[in-house]
Amino acid sequence: MLLGRLAETSVALSATRSRLAKRDLIAAVLRETAAEEVETVVCYLAGSLRQRRTGVGGRSLSELPPPAASPTLTVAEVDAAFGRIAALGGAGSSAARAAAVAELFARATAAEQPFLRGLAFGELRQGALEAQVQEGLAVAYEVPVATVRRAAMLLSSTTAAARVLAGGGVGALEDVGLEPGVAVQPMLASAAPDPGAAVLRSGLPAVVDHKLDGIRVQVHRRHDRVWVFTRSLDDITSRLPEVVAVARALPHHTLVLDGEVLALAEDGRPEAFQVVASRTMRSAEVPSAARTRPLRVFFFDLLHVDGRDLLDVGLRERLQVMAEVVPPELTVRREVCETEEEVAAVFVDAVGRGYEGVVVKNLTAPYAAGRRDSAWVKLKPRHTFDLVVTAVEWGHGRRQGLLSNLHLAARDPETGSLVMLGKTFKGLTDETLAWQTEQLLARETRRTRGTVHVRPELVVEIACDGLQTSTRYPGGVTLRFARVLRYRPDKRAADADTLATVKALGIVAGAETALG
Repeated sequence: MLLGRLAETSVALSATRSRLAKRDLIAAVLRETAAEEVETVVCYLAGSLRQRRTGVGGRSLSELPPPAASPTLTVAEVDAAFGRIAALGGAGSSAARAAAVAELFARATAAEQPFLRGLAFGELRQGALEAQVQEGLAVAYEVPVATVRRAAMLLSSTTAAARVLAGGGVGALEDVGLEPGVAVQPMLASAAPDPGAAVLRSGLPAVVDHKLDGIRVQVHRRHDRVWVFTRSLDDITSRLPEVVAVARALPHHTLVLDGEVLALAEDGRPEAFQVVASRTMRSAEVPSAARTRPLRVFFFDLLHVDGRDLLDVGLRERLQVMAEVVPPELTVRREVCETEEEVAAVFVDAVGRGYEGVVVKNLTAPYAAGRRDSAWVKLKPRHTFDLVVTAVEWGHGRRQGLLSNLHLAARDPETGSLVMLGKTFKGLTDETLAWQTEQLLARETRRTRGTVHVRPELVVEIACDGLQTSTRYPGGVTLRFARVLRYRPDKRAADADTLATVKALGIVAGAETALG
């Protein structure tokens, strides 16, 4: 398939807000796609490259070569080119990468170059989200969309589901099951501002889990082999020998467990998130770090044990089986609550013990893998949002030479575009300033006066005092007194809060005031 076909479709996707129209545009392309190209085409339609990291920075694309006169570049050639670019390393790799990028873009037409650039930086504004690509696959191959979504969840990606569908049809897709060793897209919690709102969604009675301020992990075991995946499905097994040891010690042949890894202080209270992140995000000096800064794993759900899948059974039954599989010291602190008052009491107690909050869970709900479901509702003691950094301004005074004032955005679920909600430079330590300057410069796409625009990849957790209406920002609201709590290297931009979530949780009050 020619890249020009996808560039043309991207423009059409951007021009409509209709979900059905987007689905049909995607389906039309997929009907024309050969089986061997379907994974790449699905990735590109969703707005990303197959290669998660390419090393391509803003400087490589600051001056594009003249475009080609006619379209000849194929999707397969683009994928192969980015594969070679991603593999470059060592001395002279920067020059080689720049040359390879220039060669690739010289073969692209004027219509294709913006599409390629958007793919490279994750900045396509076409409003095609993964869910809509799944709908397009279902229409193109005439299969139920629920079957596509379930396979994508069990295979860890829509691209993998597309490969199975293209190669074996609906029968192969229906045969996809949970396989220990293959990461499953995790179930996610929605959010509520108070216990009353939480129980309206979850129902009563409900299980109330203490919310651990750590790194979400999915632990798989097949005989002596153990895998540890993050919520973004990265394999971090080698970085967590303590978790591997715990999984191997359980007297079962196959397991898939959902849980959280964190560090505990001597008094038993959870350590700061940064302590855990520094261990799980770095692969150097693991043995010594495991001795000096050991981590604990606490499980809160069981998806599979010894050949029995539990995804489709209710939480009550999953927890009953889990009680037979996992000892109490390895499970999260939890209570079964019959009333809203009991939920509120557990919430207050959890916060008082140093936990991040609680998660209120419906006892009859199955494991809604890959979705943010109202059967799980998180409660925190303050307004916090996970937002995406889209740009940053240079600091002044003692912050001269450092990138300081962050531009914060949430994704509009209807269009897929990132909508700016405000700025902040508050809450940044000297260490964080230095780190974000390095990280954001590595993601630079362009500059304007005083501002560095970046690939929207970094997620930052922001606390604020609610929202207020605003005519200045396109979402109609802005954050009140926003401050940085921490960066979330364990989350992808796709995992950040949406504009709808922000509006649902924020307290809209008064007129606009400028931030930061």
